[in-house]
Amino acid sequence: MEGSAAGMRALWISLGVLAVTAAIQAVVVALSGSVALFGDSLHNAADALTAVPLAVAFTLARRPPTRRYTYGYGRAEDLAGIAILAVIALSSAGSAYAAVQRLLHPQPVSHLAAVAVAAVAGFTGNELVARYRIRVGRRIGSAALVADGLHARTDGLTSLAVLLGAGGTALGQDWADPVVGLLITVAILAVLRQAAREVYRRLMDAVDPELVDRAEAALRAAPGVLAAGDVRLRWIGHRLRAECEVIVDREATAVQAHGVAVAAEHALLHAIPRLSAALVHADPEPLAGIDLHAVLASHRSDL
Repeated sequence: MEGSAAGMRALWISLGVLAVTAAIQAVVVALSGSVALFGDSLHNAADALTAVPLAVAFTLARRPPTRRYTYGYGRAEDLAGIAILAVIALSSAGSAYAAVQRLLHPQPVSHLAAVAVAAVAGFTGNELVARYRIRVGRRIGSAALVADGLHARTDGLTSLAVLLGAGGTALGQDWADPVVGLLITVAILAVLRQAAREVYRRLMDAVDPELVDRAEAALRAAPGVLAAGDVRLRWIGHRLRAECEVIVDREATAVQAHGVAVAAEHALLHAIPRLSAALVHADPEPLAGIDLHAVLASHRSDL
Protein backbone atom coordinates (compact mmCIF):
# COMPACT_ATOMS: atom_id res chain seq x y z
CA MET A 1 0.00 0.00 0.00
CA GLU A 2 2.79 2.42 0.93
CA GLY A 3 4.67 1.67 -2.30
CA SER A 4 1.56 2.13 -4.42
CA ALA A 5 0.76 5.44 -2.70
CA ALA A 6 4.30 6.70 -3.33
CA GLY A 7 4.06 5.62 -6.96
CA MET A 8 0.72 7.39 -7.44
CA ARG A 9 2.10 10.57 -5.87
CA ALA A 10 5.10 10.48 -8.21
CA LEU A 11 2.81 9.97 -11.19
CA TRP A 12 0.48 12.87 -10.54
CA ILE A 13 3.24 15.32 -9.66
CA SER A 14 5.24 14.43 -12.76
CA LEU A 15 2.11 14.52 -14.92
CA GLY A 16 1.42 18.10 -13.82
CA VAL A 17 4.99 19.21 -14.51
CA LEU A 18 5.10 17.60 -17.95
CA ALA A 19 1.64 18.86 -18.90
CA VAL A 20 2.72 22.45 -18.19
CA THR A 21 5.97 21.89 -20.11
CA ALA A 22 4.17 20.43 -23.13
CA ALA A 23 1.62 23.27 -23.13
CA ILE A 24 4.36 25.92 -23.16
CA GLN A 25 6.12 24.16 -26.03
CA ALA A 26 2.89 23.69 -28.01
CA VAL A 27 2.24 27.44 -27.92
CA VAL A 28 5.74 28.15 -29.21
CA VAL A 29 5.37 25.47 -31.94
CA ALA A 30 2.22 27.22 -33.18
CA LEU A 31 4.11 30.53 -33.34
CA SER A 32 7.42 29.34 -34.77
CA GLY A 33 6.66 26.25 -36.86
CA SER A 34 9.71 24.44 -35.44
CA VAL A 35 9.47 20.75 -36.30
CA ALA A 36 12.19 19.88 -33.78
CA LEU A 37 10.23 21.55 -31.01
CA PHE A 38 7.08 19.86 -32.30
CA GLY A 39 8.72 16.44 -31.87
CA ASP A 40 9.88 17.38 -28.39
CA SER A 41 6.46 18.69 -27.31
CA LEU A 42 4.77 15.61 -28.77
CA HIS A 43 7.07 13.38 -26.78
CA ASN A 44 6.50 15.38 -23.60
CA ALA A 45 2.74 15.07 -24.03
CA ALA A 46 3.06 11.33 -24.60
CA ASP A 47 5.27 11.03 -21.52
CA ALA A 48 2.65 12.81 -19.43
CA LEU A 49 -0.04 10.42 -20.71
CA THR A 50 1.96 7.36 -19.63
CA ALA A 51 0.87 8.24 -16.10
CA VAL A 52 -2.58 6.87 -16.96
CA PRO A 53 -1.70 3.16 -17.43
CA LEU A 54 0.68 3.34 -14.47
CA ALA A 55 -2.02 4.87 -12.27
CA VAL A 56 -4.40 2.07 -13.27
CA ALA A 57 -1.69 -0.49 -12.45
CA PHE A 58 -0.95 0.99 -9.01
CA THR A 59 -4.69 1.07 -8.27
CA LEU A 60 -5.11 -2.58 -9.26
CA ALA A 61 -2.07 -3.57 -7.20
CA ARG A 62 -3.90 -2.47 -4.05
CA ARG A 63 -6.53 -5.15 -4.51
CA PRO A 64 -6.19 -8.22 -2.29
CA PRO A 65 -5.52 -11.65 -3.83
CA THR A 66 -8.50 -13.72 -4.95
CA ARG A 67 -9.04 -17.41 -5.61
CA ARG A 68 -8.35 -16.75 -9.30
CA TYR A 69 -5.48 -14.26 -8.86
CA THR A 70 -3.83 -15.90 -5.89
CA TYR A 71 -0.70 -13.72 -6.12
CA GLY A 72 -2.73 -10.53 -6.36
CA TYR A 73 -2.64 -7.94 -9.13
CA GLY A 74 0.95 -6.75 -8.93
CA ARG A 75 1.68 -7.92 -12.47
CA ALA A 76 -0.49 -5.08 -13.74
CA GLU A 77 2.62 -2.90 -13.47
CA ASP A 78 4.36 -5.10 -16.05
CA LEU A 79 1.41 -4.66 -18.41
CA ALA A 80 1.63 -0.91 -17.83
CA GLY A 81 5.31 -1.12 -18.79
CA ILE A 82 4.28 -2.62 -22.15
CA ALA A 83 1.81 0.24 -22.66
CA ILE A 84 4.60 2.74 -21.93
CA LEU A 85 6.81 1.09 -24.56
CA ALA A 86 3.99 1.42 -27.09
CA VAL A 87 3.59 5.13 -26.32
CA ILE A 88 7.35 5.71 -26.69
CA ALA A 89 7.32 3.90 -30.06
CA LEU A 90 4.35 5.92 -31.34
CA SER A 91 5.92 9.22 -30.29
CA SER A 92 9.15 8.31 -32.09
CA ALA A 93 7.17 7.53 -35.24
CA GLY A 94 5.36 10.87 -35.06
CA SER A 95 8.59 12.77 -34.54
CA ALA A 96 10.29 11.01 -37.47
CA TYR A 97 7.35 11.69 -39.80
CA ALA A 98 7.28 15.40 -38.98
CA ALA A 99 11.05 15.72 -39.49
CA VAL A 100 11.04 13.91 -42.84
CA GLN A 101 8.13 16.01 -44.09
CA ARG A 102 9.98 19.19 -43.16
CA LEU A 103 13.12 18.00 -44.99
CA LEU A 104 11.06 17.29 -48.11
CA HIS A 105 9.06 20.51 -47.82
CA PRO A 106 11.25 23.16 -46.11
CA GLN A 107 9.57 25.98 -44.23
CA PRO A 108 11.07 28.89 -42.33
CA VAL A 109 11.23 28.83 -38.53
CA SER A 110 10.42 32.04 -36.69
CA HIS A 111 10.50 33.25 -33.08
CA LEU A 112 13.83 31.51 -32.48
CA ALA A 113 14.29 33.12 -29.08
CA ALA A 114 10.97 31.64 -27.93
CA VAL A 115 12.01 28.25 -29.33
CA ALA A 116 15.22 28.42 -27.30
CA VAL A 117 13.33 29.32 -24.10
CA ALA A 118 10.86 26.48 -24.70
CA ALA A 119 13.75 24.06 -25.22
CA VAL A 120 15.33 25.04 -21.91
CA ALA A 121 11.94 24.71 -20.20
CA GLY A 122 11.58 21.23 -21.72
CA PHE A 123 14.97 20.12 -20.45
CA THR A 124 14.37 21.47 -16.95
CA GLY A 125 10.90 19.97 -16.57
CA ASN A 126 11.91 16.56 -17.89
CA GLU A 127 15.07 16.29 -15.83
CA LEU A 128 13.16 17.10 -12.63
CA VAL A 129 10.51 14.52 -13.49
CA ALA A 130 13.13 11.92 -14.48
CA ARG A 131 15.04 12.19 -11.21
CA TYR A 132 11.83 12.00 -9.18
CA ARG A 133 10.39 8.99 -11.05
CA ILE A 134 13.63 7.02 -11.07
CA ARG A 135 14.25 7.67 -7.36
CA VAL A 136 10.74 6.64 -6.34
CA GLY A 137 10.67 3.71 -8.78
CA ARG A 138 13.91 2.25 -7.41
CA ARG A 139 12.80 2.83 -3.83
CA ILE A 140 9.52 0.95 -4.27
CA GLY A 141 10.89 -1.56 -6.81
CA SER A 142 8.73 -0.50 -9.78
CA ALA A 143 10.44 -1.28 -13.10
CA ALA A 144 7.64 0.47 -15.00
CA LEU A 145 8.15 3.71 -13.07
CA VAL A 146 11.92 3.55 -13.58
CA ALA A 147 11.36 3.01 -17.32
CA ASP A 148 9.07 6.03 -17.36
CA GLY A 149 11.75 8.06 -15.60
CA LEU A 150 14.38 7.06 -18.16
CA HIS A 151 11.89 8.07 -20.84
CA ALA A 152 11.60 11.54 -19.28
CA ARG A 153 15.39 11.88 -19.03
CA THR A 154 15.78 11.29 -22.74
CA ASP A 155 13.09 13.88 -23.38
CA GLY A 156 15.23 16.38 -21.49
CA LEU A 157 18.26 15.62 -23.65
CA THR A 158 16.20 15.99 -26.82
CA SER A 159 15.08 19.40 -25.59
CA LEU A 160 18.73 20.46 -25.55
CA ALA A 161 18.99 19.20 -29.12
CA VAL A 162 16.11 21.53 -30.03
CA LEU A 163 18.22 24.36 -28.64
CA LEU A 164 21.04 23.39 -31.00
CA GLY A 165 18.61 23.29 -33.90
CA ALA A 166 17.42 26.80 -33.10
CA GLY A 167 21.02 27.98 -33.01
CA GLY A 168 21.71 26.43 -36.42
CA THR A 169 18.62 28.04 -37.91
CA ALA A 170 19.65 31.41 -36.50
CA LEU A 171 22.93 31.01 -38.40
CA GLY A 172 21.02 30.49 -41.65
CA GLN A 173 21.13 26.70 -41.74
CA ASP A 174 17.45 25.92 -42.39
CA TRP A 175 18.15 22.19 -42.49
CA ALA A 176 19.25 22.21 -38.84
CA ASP A 177 15.71 22.12 -37.43
CA PRO A 178 14.47 18.97 -39.26
CA VAL A 179 17.82 17.23 -38.84
CA VAL A 180 17.62 17.79 -35.10
CA GLY A 181 14.09 16.36 -35.30
CA LEU A 182 15.55 13.17 -36.78
CA LEU A 183 18.24 13.07 -34.09
CA ILE A 184 15.48 13.32 -31.49
CA THR A 185 13.85 10.28 -33.09
CA VAL A 186 17.11 8.33 -32.74
CA ALA A 187 17.36 9.35 -29.08
CA ILE A 188 13.77 8.22 -28.47
CA LEU A 189 14.57 4.84 -30.04
CA ALA A 190 17.60 4.52 -27.75
CA VAL A 191 15.50 5.03 -24.63
CA LEU A 192 12.90 2.64 -26.07
CA ARG A 193 15.57 -0.05 -26.22
CA GLN A 194 16.67 0.60 -22.64
CA ALA A 195 13.13 0.66 -21.29
CA ALA A 196 12.20 -2.48 -23.26
CA ARG A 197 15.13 -4.32 -21.68
CA GLU A 198 13.95 -3.41 -18.18
CA VAL A 199 10.35 -4.44 -18.88
CA TYR A 200 11.46 -7.67 -20.60
CA ARG A 201 13.59 -8.67 -17.64
CA ARG A 202 10.69 -8.08 -15.26
CA LEU A 203 8.33 -10.14 -17.43
CA MET A 204 10.91 -12.96 -17.47
CA ASP A 205 11.21 -12.92 -13.64
CA ALA A 206 14.78 -11.63 -13.76
CA VAL A 207 16.31 -10.27 -10.56
CA ASP A 208 19.63 -8.69 -9.64
CA PRO A 209 22.08 -11.58 -8.95
CA GLU A 210 23.26 -9.62 -5.91
CA LEU A 211 19.83 -10.23 -4.34
CA VAL A 212 20.30 -13.98 -4.78
CA ASP A 213 23.73 -13.80 -3.15
CA ARG A 214 22.28 -11.83 -0.25
CA ALA A 215 19.44 -14.33 0.16
CA GLU A 216 21.84 -17.29 0.23
CA ALA A 217 24.03 -15.57 2.82
CA ALA A 218 20.99 -14.82 5.01
CA LEU A 219 19.83 -18.43 4.80
CA ARG A 220 23.24 -19.84 5.72
CA ALA A 221 23.41 -17.52 8.73
CA ALA A 222 20.00 -18.57 10.07
CA PRO A 223 20.06 -20.78 13.23
CA GLY A 224 19.93 -24.48 12.44
CA VAL A 225 20.65 -24.12 8.72
CA LEU A 226 23.56 -26.30 7.60
CA ALA A 227 23.54 -25.13 3.98
CA ALA A 228 21.44 -23.18 1.50
CA GLY A 229 19.92 -24.98 -1.45
CA ASP A 230 18.07 -23.56 -4.41
CA VAL A 231 16.94 -19.92 -4.16
CA ARG A 232 14.30 -18.45 -6.44
CA LEU A 233 13.23 -14.80 -6.38
CA ARG A 234 10.64 -13.03 -8.50
CA TRP A 235 9.05 -9.62 -8.70
CA ILE A 236 5.27 -9.32 -8.47
CA GLY A 237 4.61 -5.64 -9.07
CA HIS A 238 7.06 -3.79 -6.84
CA ARG A 239 7.30 -6.56 -4.22
CA LEU A 240 9.53 -9.66 -4.14
CA ARG A 241 8.58 -13.25 -3.33
CA ALA A 242 11.06 -16.04 -2.57
CA GLU A 243 11.09 -19.84 -2.74
CA CYS A 244 14.11 -21.42 -1.06
CA GLU A 245 15.58 -24.70 0.18
CA VAL A 246 17.69 -25.18 3.31
CA ILE A 247 19.52 -28.22 4.70
CA VAL A 248 18.88 -29.15 8.34
CA ASP A 249 20.15 -31.85 10.72
CA ARG A 250 18.80 -35.22 9.59
CA GLU A 251 18.04 -36.07 13.23
CA ALA A 252 15.78 -33.04 13.60
CA THR A 253 12.09 -33.70 14.18
CA ALA A 254 9.45 -32.26 11.87
CA VAL A 255 8.71 -29.59 14.46
CA GLN A 256 12.38 -28.66 14.76
CA ALA A 257 12.83 -28.56 10.95
CA HIS A 258 9.79 -26.32 10.72
CA GLY A 259 11.31 -24.01 13.34
CA VAL A 260 14.52 -23.76 11.30
CA ALA A 261 12.51 -22.95 8.17
CA VAL A 262 10.63 -20.20 10.03
CA ALA A 263 13.89 -18.73 11.31
CA ALA A 264 15.30 -18.79 7.78
CA GLU A 265 12.17 -17.04 6.50
CA HIS A 266 12.54 -14.29 9.10
CA ALA A 267 16.22 -13.88 8.16
CA LEU A 268 15.26 -13.43 4.53
CA LEU A 269 12.57 -10.88 5.28
CA HIS A 270 15.09 -8.78 7.21
CA ALA A 271 17.90 -9.17 4.64
CA ILE A 272 16.06 -8.55 1.36
CA PRO A 273 14.42 -5.15 0.79
CA ARG A 274 10.82 -5.24 -0.48
CA LEU A 275 10.51 -9.00 0.14
CA SER A 276 6.86 -9.58 1.00
CA ALA A 277 6.83 -13.37 1.52
CA ALA A 278 9.15 -16.37 1.47
CA LEU A 279 8.44 -20.09 1.24
CA VAL A 280 11.31 -22.08 2.79
CA HIS A 281 11.51 -25.86 2.38
CA ALA A 282 13.70 -27.84 4.82
CA ASP A 283 15.59 -30.91 3.53
CA PRO A 284 17.44 -33.35 5.82
CA GLU A 285 21.22 -33.51 5.68
CA PRO A 286 22.31 -36.41 3.43
CA LEU A 287 24.28 -39.37 4.76
CA ALA A 288 28.07 -39.21 4.82
CA GLY A 289 29.61 -39.71 1.41
CA ILE A 290 26.57 -38.45 -0.49
CA ASP A 291 27.01 -35.33 -2.58
CA LEU A 292 24.78 -32.59 -1.16
CA HIS A 293 24.49 -30.79 -4.50
CA ALA A 294 23.44 -34.03 -6.22
CA VAL A 295 20.74 -34.58 -3.63
CA LEU A 296 19.39 -31.05 -4.13
CA ALA A 297 19.46 -31.45 -7.91
CA SER A 298 17.63 -34.76 -7.63
CA HIS A 299 15.03 -33.18 -5.36
CA ARG A 300 14.42 -30.37 -7.84
CA SER A 301 14.07 -32.80 -10.77
CA ASP A 302 11.51 -34.80 -8.81
CA LEU A 303 9.47 -31.63 -8.34
